[in-house]
Amino acid sequence: MKNKKQVFDNVLDLVGNTPLIKLNRMVSNFKGNFYAKVESFNPGHSSKDRTALYIIEQAEKKGILKPGDTIIETTSGNTGFSIAMVSIIKGYECILAVSSKSSPDKIDMLKTMGAKVFVCPAHVPADDPRSYYEVAKRIHEETPGSIYINQYFNELNIDAHYDSTGPEIWNQTEGKITHLVACSGTGGTISGTARYLKEQNPNVKIIGVDAFGSVIKKYHETREFDKNEIYPYRIEGLGKNLIPGATDFDIIDDFVKVTDEESAHTARELARTEGLFSGYTSGAAMQAIKQLDERGEFKEGDQVVVIFPDHGSRYMSKVYSDKWMQDQGFFDAQNEVAAENIQYVK
Repeated sequence: MKNKKQVFDNVLDLVGNTPLIKLNRMVSNFKGNFYAKVESFNPGHSSKDRTALYIIEQAEKKGILKPGDTIIETTSGNTGFSIAMVSIIKGYECILAVSSKSSPDKIDMLKTMGAKVFVCPAHVPADDPRSYYEVAKRIHEETPGSIYINQYFNELNIDAHYDSTGPEIWNQTEGKITHLVACSGTGGTISGTARYLKEQNPNVKIIGVDAFGSVIKKYHETREFDKNEIYPYRIEGLGKNLIPGATDFDIIDDFVKVTDEESAHTARELARTEGLFSGYTSGAAMQAIKQLDERGEFKEGDQVVVIFPDHGSRYMSKVYSDKWMQDQGFFDAQNEVAAENIQYVK
């Protein structure tokens, strides 16, 4: 419970009410005004705190979740961390099925938060018994007194952001927002936020960010699932090899696809130019802003909000690792700066 001295009963009281921060140097030559909704200010350092807390509290209210029960979920890492954090405070067991694409940093964090973690192969079909979707379902069936959050097909995932992220952005921009740019993985963040904003002003343009190797953009355009779109990619928490039921495709106006390499460089650029140490997916969202500006999407006076969903600490062994970047073939002279900034005194 909050009071005037800013003392809180526990970390869950800090979920939501994240800041909107104006972007400056990276967009100095762009038309319009750009603001980042920085979700790393949540206590679990990502937008998934909102989803985890909302769904769990709804389950408690309905009597589905009782003291001592087990919460099971499929996650690329951030939702799992948030669920583990909520479980600690509320006294639940937590079991997570995680994609092997998740960074070692994320997996270590999940273990540190007391979760039992099953690491599943990333590049298998969604219906493969080894996929993290199927593994989570199996564990749920085998575990008495458990609930499966199932964020990819849970309408409450949308409701969480309709209830919080959307109203926050509307109030922070004083209703002047013209564009929302957000990554689409489960689709809960973009769908719930968009649903609220469109109710306030149907002219707000909603632009989703997808990855090459994902089926989301093409499905939005054709309503057809094309398995030929699927191939391995590196960005976590963005795009999918299935069609998430928690995505409201009708409320999203457009999608932009971004590459692994450009998104990684842009995440590093955010840290160097804006002082925002953001996650790989945040780099993808900012890369989409660059591409949208290049195609002339924005005009003077536009008020553009881009959601940065998580924190850079989750990617120390990936995009912020010189070795990982080099191993992926991502390095060039412009971005190879970290090594020369370290000097050892003997």
